[in-house]
Amino acid sequence: MRIISGYYRGRRILPPTNLPVRPTTDMAKEALFNILTNTVDYESTRALDLFAGVGNISLELISRGCPYVLAIDNNLNCIKFIKETAKKFEMSGLLAMKADVFKFLDQSKAKFDLIFADPPYDNPDISKIPGLVFEKGILNEGGIFILEHPKECHFEADPLCYDHRVYSRVNFSFFRQSPH
Repeated sequence: MRIISGYYRGRRILPPTNLPVRPTTDMAKEALFNILTNTVDYESTRALDLFAGVGNISLELISRGCPYVLAIDNNLNCIKFIKETAKKFEMSGLLAMKADVFKFLDQSKAKFDLIFADPPYDNPDISKIPGLVFEKGILNEGGIFILEHPKECHFEADPLCYDHRVYSRVNFSFFRQSPH
């Protein structure tokens, strides 16, 4: 794994092999950020990375200029790895927090411009995540929510889902609050 672009471009992310993660592949991550680069002003974006794992997406966002990224994961070793990596790269603006994502979504009052979620593919509650994000109002107006999910999950019928992309075994569904 590596950081693709930005200030920390080319830096390798080398997590220990014992972490329970399935990081987004470099190919899928590069495709995702190619899409986002056309729609996101990173320098003014507050981002939230749910089910952050080793922080692959969080680190990329910081590298591209996001001033604030909150990474949430329920595995303490993943959170420690994110914090250690951010310290090693001398990154500021990246906060890693151990928490259950569903409890966090239920209790958070913070608002974000970009939310990315990469739950374990066997999580039985994947289909509930978009609804929770929008019900709790944590996405700023005009913000984007991206869900990485297995091919068995389908969100095209959701009125807030405006795009779906497939990169090998990685599926991204893009959501945006419809204007009222």
